[in-house]
Amino acid sequence: MLFRIFLFIVGFLLMVLGSFYIIVYINLFSLGYTIFEYLEYIFSRYECYYFIVGLILVSISILRGDKK
Repeated sequence: MLFRIFLFIVGFLLMVLGSFYIIVYINLFSLGYTIFEYLEYIFSRYECYYFIVGLILVSISILRGDKK
């Protein structure tokens, strides 16, 4: 149970960090980037993968069944 809470908190923090970078990089639109160039840039930055890793960790912590 304690491990699931820890996993949830770490996953949530990674999601917040990753979404922060994704939102910050939205400023690329003001430089003339298209949506496809933006997505290509987002997928090339490792900081944005924190969101995906965090989402997986949160999903595991919520959907994992208890062993009895």
